[in-house]
Order: sequence, then structure tokens, then C-alpha cells
Amino acid sequence: MYLSPRLLVAEQALSQRIGAVLLALGALVLTGCATTTLPELAPAPPAADQAQAPQVAPPDIRPASAPVIVQGPLSDIGVAPAARAPVAMLAAPTDLWDRIRRGFAMTDLDNDLVRDREQWYATRPDYIQRMTERSSRYLFHIVEEIERRNMPMELALLPFIESAFNPQAVSSARAAGMWQFMPATGQSFDLKQNMFRDDRRDVLASTRAALDYLQQLHNRFGDWHLALAAYNWGQGSVNRAITRNQREGLPTGYTDLTMPLETRMYVPKLQAVKNIIARPEAFNTALPMIGNHPFFDTVVIERDMDVALIARLSEISESDFRALNPSINQPIVMAAGTPNILLPWDSATVFQRNLQAHGGRLASWTAWVVPSTMTVAQAAEKAGLSEVELRRLNNIPPRMKLRAGSSLLVPRTGQHNRDVAEHVADNGHLSLQPEVILKRVSVKARKGENLTKLANRYGVSPVSAAGWNKLAVNAALKPGQRITLMLPRKPSLASSGSTKRNVAKDSGKSRPQAAARGKTKSGSKAAAKSRAGAKTAANKKPVNRVSAKKAPTRVAANGK
Repeated sequence: MYLSPRLLVAEQALSQRIGAVLLALGALVLTGCATTTLPELAPAPPAADQAQAPQVAPPDIRPASAPVIVQGPLSDIGVAPAARAPVAMLAAPTDLWDRIRRGFAMTDLDNDLVRDREQWYATRPDYIQRMTERSSRYLFHIVEEIERRNMPMELALLPFIESAFNPQAVSSARAAGMWQFMPATGQSFDLKQNMFRDDRRDVLASTRAALDYLQQLHNRFGDWHLALAAYNWGQGSVNRAITRNQREGLPTGYTDLTMPLETRMYVPKLQAVKNIIARPEAFNTALPMIGNHPFFDTVVIERDMDVALIARLSEISESDFRALNPSINQPIVMAAGTPNILLPWDSATVFQRNLQAHGGRLASWTAWVVPSTMTVAQAAEKAGLSEVELRRLNNIPPRMKLRAGSSLLVPRTGQHNRDVAEHVADNGHLSLQPEVILKRVSVKARKGENLTKLANRYGVSPVSAAGWNKLAVNAALKPGQRITLMLPRKPSLASSGSTKRNVAKDSGKSRPQAAARGKTKSGSKAAAKSRAGAKTAANKKPVNRVSAKKAPTRVAANGK
């Protein structure tokens, strides 16, 4: 193949460069990869027809500093001992109690109140056993949430103090649920409380709200013990106690504040439970085994379903279902308000499999909104069940009427056969008013009264009074003229004595006057003898007056 003189010159220059590079690489190998200077490559002479072309300098690949060239043979490779860094072994928690212990992060409280509560719990092993066994359903979820929020694990033990882990617990102050939320506090943390459910008892919703509240309190006070005091006593009360101590130049820690006894014992109770969980053997206590895994699974439902049917499809008892779903107040789960239900972990798969094979109806109950104010009997007739059953299902007390807008649980029929709407499931309520029972009463007109004035005096409609008496609304009345009115019947009291007092009062006389009016002659003689005996007794010397005063004092002291 013929090559032009220009190409021959370029090929010779390229060969020279390649040769120089190979020599440099050989030197690197012989010197054991020591730094070696690459030879400077001379540029190739330009071809005749490229004499006027601009020259491009090759890149400078020489090191910035003077190279070090190793002379002589390489030394032998030696072996030297190396120090081994310690390796931390990370073992998984053996059970949930171990996981809880690893997360304790609060400052310990150590005083006589803590030791008093330790002794109280330690001497009641059956109580601890019931509490801890009840907690096994809910504790894993609470631990997961606390770890996710990076909060101290002592808070997972707080339901032991609040409710003994009973989600159905209700205090005398109407606090409810595992975390004992008051109605107003629950509403401020979006816990629905209505005719059909109470989210203060809901396992997931109440735990979320409680941890939100505790984080909020800790952010405000900067101390977990003060946050716990505020959770029990109220943040306004704790803030006032702190302000009072600051004004007096006193410390503002938990143990320094003046507070009620319940709040003073609150953190010591939690510390005592923490100490028992941390070292059960020191208190002769055996904790039940709680595995470090979920107890329940969340299942989504898309249609209203009877509680009894869910339990049957899950192959669990209805009581076990309600233990995991304690917020549901009725025999039906409304998908619009409670789309997520909790089932034991293995039962969730069983439920979904059986639900797919189920061909019957899902719900036998629904909610009906009362269109207008009516009696319970009228509502029962419209709903298609007896008045007694309607009262029992919806906890309607006697002598009460249903106001318009009230939500009632009724059986599904052709007229009421839809799933409950979301606004009803979230806001259903029962609004009542007293059921007025009228009785016919004859009253006397006063001087100068007409029918309208008399009706207004008794608080009835003049038109109704005119209809009852077949008179004109402004008909003039003679003094003492009898007019018939329908007046509300006064509620009867339980005791006969109270009833007699009401009868005496209605007759226009006091009880002594009513008794005097019915006296017979023999009764008058007996009364005269009684008065004579009382007069004789009054003239006697009061020898037992001192002892009579002391007797009630002794009784009161014994009663206290």
C-alpha cells in the first residue's frame, strides 16, 4: 500500500513516542513502583506541506516536585503485628421488656415516696400480673411510636399509672381510655366523642394524642418530670406553681413545687413501676413474657359491618375484638368513621380470607337522623321496633323526647338500608328534652283579669286556654271564676315522705298545717297530753345534757 511522505513522517514520530512511554513503564516496574521521571518527548518534525501549521505543545506530565528514584534492590517484605480494634456486639432484645429497659432515658427520682410506691406494688403481685398481661395487647405499638419519636421509654409505662392499661377505664372526673383524656382535652387533640364512638379509648388515636400532648408539654417546660406533672394536673396549674416559686426566689423543679397529693405521687408511681420493670427480681416479681413483635394488625374495611360478624369471620370472640377496638360503642362498625380495625396478627389474614368467601349481608344496623322533635314512641314506630328496645339501644332515659337532628341506632330495613354517611358517623349525637306531661287543673280568676292575663300568669298559651274553655281569647272573667288549664305535671319523687311534702305544698299549706287540718278529737287530746309532758320535762333539771353532746362527737370520730 502506498503512503505519502507526510504520513510516513507522522508514523515515525508516533513510533518514537510509543517507545519512550514503554521505556518509562519498564523503569517503574524495575524500581518497585517508585517515582520515575518520564523522558521528555521531542516533537516530530513537521511535514513539508505542514511547515506553516501552528505547533501544539504536548501536555506536561512531569511532577511538580523533584522525583525520588530508588537505587539498588528492594528490601524483603516483613510481617508486623496490628492492634485489633474492639467490636461492639449488637444483640437483639430478648423480649419487649428488654427493649423497654434499653430505652430508659429520664432522670431517676429517688425519695421516700418512690420507696413507698415500690412497696405498694411489690406487695400486690396479682395486681401487677393483671396489669402486665393486659398491656401485652398494646405495649408493642406504644414502644414503636415512642422509639419513632425518640422519646424516653418511661412514657410507655404511663398507662400503668393512668388506667392499669384498661382502655375502658373511666374516672370520676370523666377522663377515659388508657391515657385518661378529659373530654375537652381529647377534643383539642382531635379525638372524636359522639354517639357511635369515643376515640379517647381508641388504641392508635389515643396513643398518638397522648404522645403529641407529652411532647408539647416537654417543649413548654423543658423537663420530663414537670411535663408529667402538667399531664396530670394541667399545664396552667404547673405554670402558676412555677411562677409562684420564682416570685419567692425558690427552685422550680418537680419536687420543689407545691401541688396536690395526687400530682405529688404521680412521678413517684411511674418511677416505682420503672424500677420494678428494670429489676423485677429485686422485688420478687415475675413479669409475663411479651414478645418483641406486633400483637395486632390493622385491617381496612370499606363497608359498614356488624361487630358480631367481624368477630365470627376473624374466628375470635367478640370480647377479644372489643379489647382491641374499645372505641366502638355500638354493635356496628361504621366504615365512614372507623375505616381501620385492629385484629390479632394471625386473625387478620383469616378475616380477609373469610370475608371474600362471605356472601351474606354485612350489617344489620344503621343510623337514622330524627327529622323533627318527637317522642320516643313515635320514633320507635318510624324505626320499626318497640319503644323499650329503642331506649335500650340508644340509652334514652324515661320522660325525655328526642330533638330534631338526634342520631339513633336502628335496624336496617327497606327504608333505612344505607351505610352511615361520614358526617353522621363523625358527629352523631343524642339531643333530648323533657317530655312534658299535662294534667287538667281548675284555677280561679283574679279581679280585673281576662283570659289572656290569666293564661300568661300560668305560662300557657291564651289560644290554648280559650280552646280548653270554649271562650274568646280576650274574654272578661269574673273574680273567682273557675277556668280549666292543662298544666305540666310535676315529677313524682321516689320517697313517700317527699310525695307527702309535695302534696302538702300543692294544697297551699305547709306540712304542719296540713297535718293539723286532718286531726281528729282523739288526736287533739293526744297532742295536748304531749304538750303537757313536754312542759313537765322542761321544768326538770337537765342532768344528761353534757353526755348528750359528747355522744355525736364520739360517733363522728369513729366514722372518720
